[in-house]
Amino acid sequence: MILRTFSLSKFFDGLKALDRVNIEVEEGKITLVIGPNGSGKTTLINVITGFYKADEGKVEYKGEDITNKPPHELYRRGIVRTFQIPKPLKKLTVLENLLIARENPGEGIVGALTKAYIPKEKESVTKAFEILEFLGIEHLWDEEAQNLSGGQLRLVEIGRALMSDADLFVMDEPLAGVAPKLSHDILGRMRELCEMGKTFLIVEHRLDIVLEYVDKVYVMASGRIIAEGKGKEVIEKPEVVEVYLGA
Repeated sequence: MILRTFSLSKFFDGLKALDRVNIEVEEGKITLVIGPNGSGKTTLINVITGFYKADEGKVEYKGEDITNKPPHELYRRGIVRTFQIPKPLKKLTVLENLLIARENPGEGIVGALTKAYIPKEKESVTKAFEILEFLGIEHLWDEEAQNLSGGQLRLVEIGRALMSDADLFVMDEPLAGVAPKLSHDILGRMRELCEMGKTFLIVEHRLDIVLEYVDKVYVMASGRIIAEGKGKEVIEKPEVVEVYLGA
């Protein structure tokens, strides 16, 4: 397993937002977390990725304890996070938005003076165009981000994540506001990336689209995992139906 949580708990003003959550994310797979609003899904991925501090429990990544490590350190270890609302730099082009996702030796004094950054920049541009082509948006490379559709911004966000060479992608509602056809395209790209060894942990509401692409599903309610298993088998469980009907 590339990622595990052990009895992970989080409190907000005495309210238990996460209640001893245990999940396992297998390498090269897509793991989905679902549940009604307020069930604790986003809190879970915020704790895993260091945006919130866990109050109890542990997070392991590749066998190492990463509990409460800050996001920038997790990024360097190979974990990247995308958000429910894409956050591009709107005045920059699509290509520029991808390029800023990579560290550049020219940002340091020595690198700038010795021009050591030039080969790295050329390598980054080549990689960015390869990613844009893979995502099917290479024709938008010089378009400002503010001119893109919601679905295109999602692809740019995924592209920025891929520029980091991460192994684990944690994504909060990657299909929100995206048309069905483009949603299938995005999930298809994720499956291709899994075949290349990448791993995804995603939160998503659009079960009619996402279930056919994922390998494992966890269902949350009131901060707890109430069910887990394969795709449609999970959402047909009585306890899951009850939670969704109650919501």
